[in-house]
Amino acid sequence: MVDLLVIGGLGVDIRARVPALPLPAEDSLTVPPVELRIGNTGAGVALAAHALGLRVALVDVLGPDPAGDVVRAALARTSVRAVLADAPAGTRRSVNLVDPAGRRMSLYDPRPWSGPAPFAAAELTALVRDAAHVHVSIMDWARDALPTLRAGLGAGATLSTDLHDWDGENDYHRPFAEAADLVFVSDVRLGDRAGKVAAGLAPRTVLVTGGAAGATLHGVDGPPTWVPVATPPAPVVDTNGAGDAFAAGLIAARLRGASPLDAARYAARVAAAACTHDGMEYPPGLLPRTP
Repeated sequence: MVDLLVIGGLGVDIRARVPALPLPAEDSLTVPPVELRIGNTGAGVALAAHALGLRVALVDVLGPDPAGDVVRAALARTSVRAVLADAPAGTRRSVNLVDPAGRRMSLYDPRPWSGPAPFAAAELTALVRDAAHVHVSIMDWARDALPTLRAGLGAGATLSTDLHDWDGENDYHRPFAEAADLVFVSDVRLGDRAGKVAAGLAPRTVLVTGGAAGATLHGVDGPPTWVPVATPPAPVVDTNGAGDAFAAGLIAARLRGASPLDAARYAARVAAAACTHDGMEYPPGLLPRTP
């Protein structure tokens, strides 16, 4: 059995620290060392959940390339169980530009999947059956697997997804939301429509995240509730992965019996702590283990 099964979202982050965002119009800039390391949303959720003490498994495609080797090495430093298939197009990657305040801009290269499904339905069903919670990243190959993932859930198990910067209309995202019990979505493109979009996803629990503005919990019962950001325990150095850490914290707290609101407040503390570390490989003790 595992506490959390993460579907999709592995890749590498190429991190560059820059003097400001947006970048000044210069021919070239000298920056601190540019680093290649494990990243992308599924890795962020899995590694944060692992740091919070959950038993984690992760299923995805990964390129047989140097970028994929970076991911494999990082996962080998943890107890996360990785079930991987080769991605002929190569490993997904992002170039993350990070300013002195820790804010980032990400340039995402998804390396789209093509061809037959990378995992057989029976294999996915067996993995899902042994998980208390399944978190599905909005990867291309995972979209077709949603009916299998949902049908394979064991008694009492739940499923979540992160729609990221969904605009509330793009049909690509909707099957992920409809398959989930718990939905995370950023308000960056929803604006003042966020409440209406969240209400339209009922009876699912929806967390509309707003970065430094906090998050709003749209629960099954009761009115929407604002959840403020937590005070970071140290200076902020990198906000990349904060949303993934928030999701991992909320999932962990719910698995441990916390109410949705208490879980969201705890998740805010986890996200704040994550922002004080450079990268997603969190050292022991950095993320708070208890709500």
